[in-house]
Amino acid sequence: MCQSTLAIYCFIDDLLKSLEHHEDSRTEVSDAEVITIALIAMLYFGGNFERARLVLHELGLVKRLLSRSRLNRRIHRLSDLIGLVFHQFGSVIKDLNWESRYLLDSFPVSVCDNIRISRCRIVSGEKYRGYQASKRRYFYGVKVQVITTADGIPVEFCVLPGKFADLEGLANLALELPPNTHLIADSAYTNYEWEDYLLDEEQINFLVQRKSNTRRGAEPRLEDYKTLFRKRIETAFGELMKMFPKKIHVTSFKGFILKISLFLFAFQIDNALINN
Repeated sequence: MCQSTLAIYCFIDDLLKSLEHHEDSRTEVSDAEVITIALIAMLYFGGNFERARLVLHELGLVKRLLSRSRLNRRIHRLSDLIGLVFHQFGSVIKDLNWESRYLLDSFPVSVCDNIRISRCRIVSGEKYRGYQASKRRYFYGVKVQVITTADGIPVEFCVLPGKFADLEGLANLALELPPNTHLIADSAYTNYEWEDYLLDEEQINFLVQRKSNTRRGAEPRLEDYKTLFRKRIETAFGELMKMFPKKIHVTSFKGFILKISLFLFAFQIDNALINN
């Protein structure tokens, strides 16, 4: 963990400098240190900022010990910067991805168990009630749309209420991908207009797995190609969800979205830098 912490801190610090990020000269704990504590909490402590704060201080990796409430305020204050750094690093990964293959899928994150929906204080409304087809069950929370490389490294994401269809999530993604890219998705993203638009206007080959009643058939070899890479993102999501605790402890919806963003950012760094 010590080596991972140092690597993450150096990377975040250099990236903030490249973005010409400025902070108050009176600050005793830098923004790079705060973001590093948050990422270590995601990687090793199931999103528990308090445990990460205490352990890193005991190991001597963080000299100044911020209070629990002050650390939480600092992390929330940096939420926009965290999103910017994630997408900035995602752009670098895209530039280095010579394969030009990307995978698109979504996964649900529940705010609470279905039995507690009536008592949920973080969100309310039917728009957060979604259906998870793979498990044949409803959930109450959000749906996270993610674009990854062929190796399963996230480069773009957006978070929408659980009731929203996958195609609505596609419309909310930046889709800043290089020309002649293959973007592979499952049959939930079937929309011929989107396929034609992305090919004609963005030069993105949107390869969607075909349903049995499709009006646009595909060669068996192409379907096998899609299936092969679809398995990779499912594997990546399986590894990502191992980082999530059974319950994400937050007191607000903004904090809930922030922790999801941090989990994705930690997974991105872990797979792109630490494990490679």
